[in-house]
Formats: sequence, C-alpha cells, structure tokens
Amino acid sequence: MDSSNGRGPLPRVLAGPGGPAADVLAGLPGADLTTLQLEVARRRAAKLRGPDVLRRYREDRFTTPAPLPFEVLRRVEDSLLSAAPPEFERVTLSPVVPLGAHSAVAGLAQHRVVPTGRGTEVAADPTNGLALEAAVRRTGAAPVRLATVQRIVRAQLPAPGFFAHFSLFAAVTAGRDRGSRSFEREHLIEHARLLTTAVRAAGARAAGFQVTTLDTRFADFAASVQESLPGVTVSEAPDRAAGRDYYSGLCFTVTADFGTGLAPVGDGGFTPWTARLLGNAKERLLVSGIGVDRVASLLNA
Repeated sequence: MDSSNGRGPLPRVLAGPGGPAADVLAGLPGADLTTLQLEVARRRAAKLRGPDVLRRYREDRFTTPAPLPFEVLRRVEDSLLSAAPPEFERVTLSPVVPLGAHSAVAGLAQHRVVPTGRGTEVAADPTNGLALEAAVRRTGAAPVRLATVQRIVRAQLPAPGFFAHFSLFAAVTAGRDRGSRSFEREHLIEHARLLTTAVRAAGARAAGFQVTTLDTRFADFAASVQESLPGVTVSEAPDRAAGRDYYSGLCFTVTADFGTGLAPVGDGGFTPWTARLLGNAKERLLVSGIGVDRVASLLNA
C-alpha cells in the first residue's frame, strides 16, 4: 500500500518500535540484511500449515492465476513476438532484478514494486530488465535491439482492468547519439512499425500511433512516422498527462481496434536509463511495450 502520502499503516508502524527498527535495518550492510530477512521469513513460514497457505493462495491477488484463458494469452504472446524483426534479439529475462532497478534507474515508485529478501525485487516492467541487459551489451557504434515477453508483478491498487500480475511484450533499442536526433528519428519509426505490425499480427483490424512531444526539438517526429507508415493512423496527443516524468523528449501510445474501435494497448518513449547506468550522456534508449493481457481481454470480450 502507498504510505508516501501519510495514509496507510506505515505512519503507525514508524510511530512505534518499528520506527527505530526500520532505521537500524536500513543501515545494515546488504549481506547482513539478507541474512536477517531470510531468518525472519524462516520463522514466519515455520508457523504456517497447509490450510494457512491455501487460504492465502485463495485470497491474495498476487498469487491467484490470471483470469484470462491460457490459450488466448499464449496465442497473443506468440503473435507479438513473431512480429519482431530478426534485428531484435529475443531474450529470456530473470523474474527478478537488482534492488532499486525500477526506482533508481527508471523512476518507478518503490512502493509499486515487490521486494525479495535477497537484495532483489520482482520484475515490474520488462523494459527495465532489457535496459540493464542492453547496457551490459553496449559496445561500439552498433545499436543493441532486444525484445521479450515477461510475466511481471506490480503492487498497484486494485481496479477494473488492472491486474497484480500480467504479461508485457517489450522491446528496447540502445545506442549512441549520432547528432541531429537521427538515432531517435530512425528508431522511433522502427518501433512504430514493430508495434503496429505486432497488434495486427495479434488480430487487430487497424492500428494507431499517438505521439506526445515533450521537447520541441521532436516536434516533427510524428510527421516522419506518418510518412514512413502510411497505413497507420498517426496523431498528436499533446494533452497526455501520464508518463511526462517517466519519458524524455517524446513518448507515444499504441492503439488497436479488435472490433470495438481503437483502444490503447501499448506505450513507449525515450528514456535516460542507459545514460544513467553507463554514466554517459551520449547514450540513447528507446523502450516500448504492449500489454499481452490487455490485448487478450479485447480479443476475449
């Protein structure tokens, strides 16, 4: 639960013995904290019996199965992945990333991430894991293109259409600034082509691409995408509120029509993540994704 705004159990806990304890725990070396967390987990698990675990499985939204049919989800995953051109290397990401990968690198609020007891956190966005892998592979002038499908867990508040765990198709392109924003223009068009081809492969009748310009130097990019993809409805979305602090320069929304009109199914934009990871302001990264469960829900409607 989000307690950063003064609501929830955290203020109450910190007002009692948990306050000083949290300070002590946060100050422990990583290995010592891991040892302590594992011991606490061992003691708590030792008190549980089979019926306790089954009750938690039934009630905990993080552990129950996806509400969508397996066959539909698998078919969407295969369709989206098959649309990625060979330049995008498919990778299988670990289900966990280093602690802080989402907040320190990508700016995602830490309370939306599920931490583990071993200095890691459960993957909450595959583009974060792909960014880490792309940073490891970044050598020379050639861009790094990666794609994956990953089941992720996100501690977001329950709401219609929002799941505690869901799958995302994701792609990233990492490279070096070439001047005049030529890298950005080329790979934005490439991702737009990939994503709109992917939703059509999944069964969409039509695809759209909505561009939000966050920096006036990117003002003509939407026209470049439309010129390169005449069969796609490209539009400007200047009033978009979400993601303005998450992306830099430009972000976009992918829409698709699965029989009920164009609806948002994906998202993406430029980020400074590899620049932060590599400590080099010349590094560029474009990330994008499509919600597998979102597409499956529209197909299954």
